[in-house]
Amino acid sequence: MSTAALAASGKQPAPPGSFDGAPPQYTRFTTAELMRGFLALSFGTDLHTGAAPRGIRRFDRPIRAAVIAGGSVDRTAAMQRVLDEYAHKVPNLRLSIAAGTAETDIEVRLIDEKDFTSALRAAFGAKITKIFVARTNPQCMTSVTSNADGAIVRAVTFIIVDKGDDVFLDCAYHELLHAFGLSNHDQRNPWTSLNQKRTVGYLPDYDRALLTLLYDPAVQPGMTANQARARLPRLIQDLGLAAPAKGK
Repeated sequence: MSTAALAASGKQPAPPGSFDGAPPQYTRFTTAELMRGFLALSFGTDLHTGAAPRGIRRFDRPIRAAVIAGGSVDRTAAMQRVLDEYAHKVPNLRLSIAAGTAETDIEVRLIDEKDFTSALRAAFGAKITKIFVARTNPQCMTSVTSNADGAIVRAVTFIIVDKGDDVFLDCAYHELLHAFGLSNHDQRNPWTSLNQKRTVGYLPDYDRALLTLLYDPAVQPGMTANQARARLPRLIQDLGLAAPAKGK
């Protein structure tokens, strides 16, 4: 069976709460398809600061996130709902919203489009901003700082709020995947919201499965691609993430 046929056989409408016109999601994947996405998206990044990691990047402790309100459209509650969805749907993520002035691991800053570039300059300096904008022409952005062993120390995310529901929701779900450790993009993957040719605006089953793998105790920060490739088939089977093989 072709990849397209298998994916099409598992299509479902976009979930409730999606923006009008959101694409359907794919729900059935083979072990090979999940491995392809994990290996492509867990290694490499557009923008990383701090020590160069050896392999996989992810948090190795409970994650506290804060939403910094801003911009001309109040989307604070909507952003918190996105965080809550990740917290409830991804096992072992251990994500919570920080209260008051508590220290945070992920900071989500809501801004208007006109303030995007200046906010990046203030946070990361003119040189990094110039390189990043020239390379990716972004609408939103996440910077992840990690230790040399791959443990994420902190992530800062910028989300534009004044370009409509589709842009806001797509950025919100997309950028949090980067903040949690799926740092790369794959423009040939038809299932992930980390394909920049797609506007998704919700948490697809495919990306949820990849995060489930990333935060399983069997997958540790610093794990190399070869180590992950050896461990993933059994882990995908044990977690029940892949569709049963044909004839079973």
